[in-house]
Amino acid sequence: MIDITIEARQASLAPGMEVRRILPFRLRRMVGPFIFMDHAGPVNVQPAVASNMDVLPHPHIGLSTVSYLFGGKVMHRDSLGVEQVIEPGEVNWMTAGSGIAHSERFEDPAVLAEGELEMIQTWVALPERDEESNPGFENYKREMLPVFTDTGVWMRLIAGDAYGLNNNVKTHSPLFYLHVVLEAGARFGLPVGHSERAIYVAKGSVEISGRTYTIGQMVVFTKGVDPIIKAKEQTTLMLLGGEPLGERFIWWNFVSSRKERIEQAKADWKAGRILLPPTDNKEFVPLPEDKSRPASSPSPNALS
Repeated sequence: MIDITIEARQASLAPGMEVRRILPFRLRRMVGPFIFMDHAGPVNVQPAVASNMDVLPHPHIGLSTVSYLFGGKVMHRDSLGVEQVIEPGEVNWMTAGSGIAHSERFEDPAVLAEGELEMIQTWVALPERDEESNPGFENYKREMLPVFTDTGVWMRLIAGDAYGLNNNVKTHSPLFYLHVVLEAGARFGLPVGHSERAIYVAKGSVEISGRTYTIGQMVVFTKGVDPIIKAKEQTTLMLLGGEPLGERFIWWNFVSSRKERIEQAKADWKAGRILLPPTDNKEFVPLPEDKSRPASSPSPNALS
């Protein structure tokens, strides 16, 4: 029934910015097209150190970054000239394709000091036909994302299709991604029709087949099973999965089906061929020293 349980690893991005890193995992690099997942916050830091937490301009290729907030707000700027504040319940979907750079800055220190900031970052690998597509960005407001409620169950469809829900979030391959809140004692089942499915416990705890899973754990299920998920307390889950895309290589912030494409991306960033955001181009993250093969990357930048 359960293929693997992934325990989130702690990663420190900056003073006060600790994240739980779930994907990639050495024994399970992807779930459907999802190749990266970080859970940041709740963040509570003093205003004096807030500026140190900004994610400076950095590059991506071959993927879409998906930003979803439980609380707080973040300013996104990218090579296309987009400036967008993302707020809770919205979706920032940035497709890197052939190459893009972006920054994410926390420009309201009060949000950090009051412990409001909490967010989930995922990367969705692109099918081979779309890996060199033109970069793009979309922000989807809360009212564009369908919500379903039932006894003890609330859920918002972030992207894809599940439980008969769908929305206009543009995806490149079959997938599902949901934010689910369960009241204590509520019972819940996985969506059907997807080859690979997983849940991540963001808050609370659930019971599956007599075993308890708590915050920071991802449970990946065997294909075709239909488990009953019971909330032991009020619980927040992220459900994700879809159809596998085949082998992908990941190095730093680059994802590709071809090792040589990652080497090209390294050279492009180092040579300045991936443009910086026009309104945030005074500083950037340099290319890390390469001490590893593309398939076993140095830690990617969290917060996409």
